[in-house]
Amino acid sequence: MAMHDDELHIDEQIARRLMIDQFPEWGLECVRRIKTDGTVNAIFRVGAGLTARFPLRSADPTVVRDELAREATAMRELAAYCPVATPTPVAMGDPGHGYPLPWTVQTWLPGAVAAPHDLAHSEVFAHDLVNLLRALRAADTKGRHFAGSGRGGDLHDSDAWMEICFRESDGLLPVDRLRALWAEFRSLPNVFPEVMTHGDLIPGNLLVENGRLVGVLDGGGFAPADPSLDLVAAWHMLDGERRSDLRSELGCGDVEWWRGAAWAFQQAMGLVWYYREANPGMSALGQTTLARILNDPVLSAISSTSPGTR
Repeated sequence: MAMHDDELHIDEQIARRLMIDQFPEWGLECVRRIKTDGTVNAIFRVGAGLTARFPLRSADPTVVRDELAREATAMRELAAYCPVATPTPVAMGDPGHGYPLPWTVQTWLPGAVAAPHDLAHSEVFAHDLVNLLRALRAADTKGRHFAGSGRGGDLHDSDAWMEICFRESDGLLPVDRLRALWAEFRSLPNVFPEVMTHGDLIPGNLLVENGRLVGVLDGGGFAPADPSLDLVAAWHMLDGERRSDLRSELGCGDVEWWRGAAWAFQQAMGLVWYYREANPGMSALGQTTLARILNDPVLSAISSTSPGTR
């Protein structure tokens, strides 16, 4: 089942033909699709050491090529600061065989994709996340600033999207409580200097092995943003005690910490209803994250003040 109305078709046969035609040095490698909960790219493993990534949604090829080039630059920059392995760009492919967009080849990383619950109680994993966030925040912004209106900028910019999410989530989620939380979240001031952030630290972008963080995927969004943005990892993957440990180690004050919850909330609200049928794993992640937010003692008290929950 397609996840998006404008989703493109790409299968192993097309991917294999594109590899043979455009990169004959890898033409004899096995090409097989990797099943993931990812929503942006179809991913194929190429031999033992590479992956091919094909954008899933229809777009202007010129715009996509520029975006993929920008992402490659961001990935190389992330690799210079990330304390664990992260994929590096290898090549960019052209449209062909019915697939209409540019695509990329990257290095393959070993490890298992993280899950929302598996390491939720792990002190060691929480500390690994602390080390990751510290390393990313220490990177030089080089005078750059947040660009765009999505996650990592002004919370108010998400009002229209959140209204759609509340409407679509009626009957799926406790919308009255969630509206009350968003009313509080959107009023949090952004008083922090921008830092370099990964921008999408969901479980699917983290690799683990033997309970440790060993890899970070999807580094094309490495860019300056609200330092609270990468705190979404705590809400997506840790229980209350481990979140408290992470907050303490990072020295997060109230505003920074709750803005991190706000970004996790904004992300999770879009996952539950949008991917309910087409990508149950992503929908379940949204459910898990929202439950953690709603069950947090401070945030639970706020959401319970909604007239619809009295």
